[in-house]
Amino acid sequence: MRGCPRLAQRKHVVSPARTITLRRNERLAISLRLALAGMVALAVAMGIGRFVYTPILPGMMEGLHLTPADAGWIASANYVGYLIGALAAAGGWAHGRERMLMFAGLAASAVLAAPMGLTETMAAFLVIRFLAGLASAFVMVFMASIVFSHLAEAGRGDLQAMHFGGVGLGIAASSALLAILVSEHAGWAAGWLWSGALSAVGLLVVALLAGSTTPANVTDGREPAVPKHGSLVKMIVAYGLFGFGYVVTATFLVAIVRQGGGGRVFEATVWMVAGLAGFPSTWLWQKLAGRIGLYAAYAASCLVEVVGVAASVVVKGAAGPLIAGVLLGGTFIAITALGLQMGRQLAPRAPRRIFAVMTAAFGLGQIVGPIAAGLLAQAWGNYVLASILAAAALLASGVIAWSAAPKSP
Repeated sequence: MRGCPRLAQRKHVVSPARTITLRRNERLAISLRLALAGMVALAVAMGIGRFVYTPILPGMMEGLHLTPADAGWIASANYVGYLIGALAAAGGWAHGRERMLMFAGLAASAVLAAPMGLTETMAAFLVIRFLAGLASAFVMVFMASIVFSHLAEAGRGDLQAMHFGGVGLGIAASSALLAILVSEHAGWAAGWLWSGALSAVGLLVVALLAGSTTPANVTDGREPAVPKHGSLVKMIVAYGLFGFGYVVTATFLVAIVRQGGGGRVFEATVWMVAGLAGFPSTWLWQKLAGRIGLYAAYAASCLVEVVGVAASVVVKGAAGPLIAGVLLGGTFIAITALGLQMGRQLAPRAPRRIFAVMTAAFGLGQIVGPIAAGLLAQAWGNYVLASILAAAALLASGVIAWSAAPKSP
């Protein structure tokens, strides 16, 4: 009888190797859950919160008699909010508050969609879209700080592609929603109202998946200044040009379809194609970058996007917008991720500061882009010149990034 307790104790002994395996499996489960939470969060804040404006825009322009210049100003208000939000989020004041600020931004993204469908004044549109941009930046920065820290701890950096895929998922989901609304003959306002409802569902999903999780292995301390060398300066310039180049088509693609006489279902289809192409794009381009290098992959993706942007106005019929949707969606999310990765590589000791600088350059580009494109479209009566200018900016971005690659000794 005396031996029974010993036998019972032996049954509960866990070997060190098994303990390590259990911890590894636990970290993997947490990583997968958080990558999925990040994917849904970006779907809400970016795919819907920022980019649902694109498929709804043509209906707003027709229903409210907005000019292309008006549409450009509304889009740029959102990007100004994103720029300010991203720069503010990169500061040290948010340390320890990442989870709270991320959920606040996510809730604001859901709440701010509905008022867009309940007003008809330019002033209100500008304020609402500015605040929505601010909210989307908070989600982007703080969710990334939570997700990426746990992925790094678990050694699963490959799951970052799932996180970024949320932008494409949100674009595709909102396009499917608008296709349904079109079939029910709903107006543009319904698109905003239902986008808010869809975003609220996403918020609940993120709350269930992320729970009370906070960033892992957070360290205190002031980062050094961003280093001043030629390659980094080139990448900052290239990233700003990319912001200008991609955003013209990302803002006006569906308006281009509407101007070309495409039906409303086709408009939603084109934007859905962009979202579906965007979902796996980061993973695919990261795989390519592993083979040919980050700088070559960035340059190649810019060239692919040049073709898509030009096709939107040069290739006639349904083929042009569809090509544009596939090539734009299949590159712009990945280029965003590659550019930030290159910036961190060039300034490894100042990751938060270089994020702020790169975001500022990118933000300035995408603020100027819609305004310039809207004014050009209004003056010329179409989006051809604006799109060609955007394609030229993307080409320059790829060339400059290629030239920024560190030279082998």
